[in-house]
Amino acid sequence: MKFVKNTYASLLFAKLSFLQGMASTLDLGGNLTTYNFSSSPDEADRDALAHDWFVVGNDLREVMINYGEPL
Repeated sequence: MKFVKNTYASLLFAKLSFLQGMASTLDLGGNLTTYNFSSSPDEADRDALAHDWFVVGNDLREVMINYGEPL
């Protein structure tokens, strides 16, 4: 994808800096990493659904831009 790269799973993972990533190798209890959270299951579902459609829209946009170009 041209417009949004590597964001299709960004809601599922924590975004760590390099040092946080290094520290996470020693964090056996999982206390240092905080993942994305929502205040309710409905909010999490709404955000995930909106993000899914955002990615679908980007895929469609890329196909429409590339339509008719020689392979």
